[in-house]
Amino acid sequence: MNTPIVLAFSGGVDTSYCVLALREQGFAVHTAFVDTGGVSAAQKDWIRARALQLGAQQHHELQAGQALWDEFVIPLLWSGARMLEQYPMLCSDRYMIVASCLRLVDQLGSKHFAHGCTGMGNDQLRFDQSVRSLGDYQIHAPIRDLQRQTSKVRQHELEWLQQAGIEVPDNASRYSINENLLGVTLSGAEIDEFAAPRDDTRVWCAARADWPAGEASWSLEFAGGVPTALNGEALPGPELLARLNHELGAWGIGRHVYTGDVSIGLKGRIVFECPGIDGLLVAQRALQEAVNTRFQNQFRHIIAARWAELVYNGFFYEPQMADLHAYLHSSNRFVSGTVTLASSGGDIHAVAIDSPWILRDAESVYAQSASWTPEQAEGFVKLIGQSSTLAAKIRRQSS
Repeated sequence: MNTPIVLAFSGGVDTSYCVLALREQGFAVHTAFVDTGGVSAAQKDWIRARALQLGAQQHHELQAGQALWDEFVIPLLWSGARMLEQYPMLCSDRYMIVASCLRLVDQLGSKHFAHGCTGMGNDQLRFDQSVRSLGDYQIHAPIRDLQRQTSKVRQHELEWLQQAGIEVPDNASRYSINENLLGVTLSGAEIDEFAAPRDDTRVWCAARADWPAGEASWSLEFAGGVPTALNGEALPGPELLARLNHELGAWGIGRHVYTGDVSIGLKGRIVFECPGIDGLLVAQRALQEAVNTRFQNQFRHIIAARWAELVYNGFFYEPQMADLHAYLHSSNRFVSGTVTLASSGGDIHAVAIDSPWILRDAESVYAQSASWTPEQAEGFVKLIGQSSTLAAKIRRQSS
């Protein structure tokens, strides 16, 4: 039928199989690699060659690194959100991938969009729900469809690729690897089995034996909650994050093993590495806590939990996201200044903060001096605890 269809294409086993399956169904497959960072020029050349080798009608390379920074990284930093207080949703480039691919679908005069998600994880929610929120399109999911035919999906894919003369890298057949500006995630093999990840699961984060000697420090400048400079050099957001990924990763910063609850009821386990995101979140939080009020800092955790829930579960384009972003933007108006990060390897700490907006009183320094009298402090302590004191007294009398 030669109807154009756009396939979100990474060059991995799943999306490679999708090209073959969609061609067999009669579609003219337009593969789209959406560059959200973290992939070298050589890798992108390999992805293009792989798409054409598989028989794609045309391969498209779309840029979304800046969109990922603007639409995801900034509100992530504003909220400090991590799913279950651990995982900073490195999967969120999916939303930029969908939006970019649908624009290509429109340009081709088509209504058909395809992805390589399985029927077992949350990515299918992120792709499908985003497509439905952004327009009226027909969704194709060849890997999910394959699960209707066989329980040995990976084996079936590899056999098809082998029959088509397509070589599969050894680590790709062992792990599912996703890499973008935000970080790297790996699943499969011993990771899925809750065993210790092998050494070859390290991608960006150096092992302890390879850490540099001594200690390193980095200076990050923020304006209105947005990182603007690294070590005194003004940089575009995506470049700043890419540089942090490289520099912090060399010190082993940002490597994690995470077990999460997939929406359909399974436990999902991944190894993930996000050196730059870890560094930015540590710096942002230190600055926020210094310049914002107690109530703002407490409420941020409530906002963060909802923001993470929506992003993780596929609701990036849910209308409530705009409401949350309005609050987060407002609460970061005065998050401006410079934070110094330091590390001797493995973890990272904010060791110094400089900002004109720090909430401090020259006459009152914690544990050193106060602008109130001891009598005022004693009265405050008595009154703030009055309800608890009365409850304890009355319940003792009644027992």
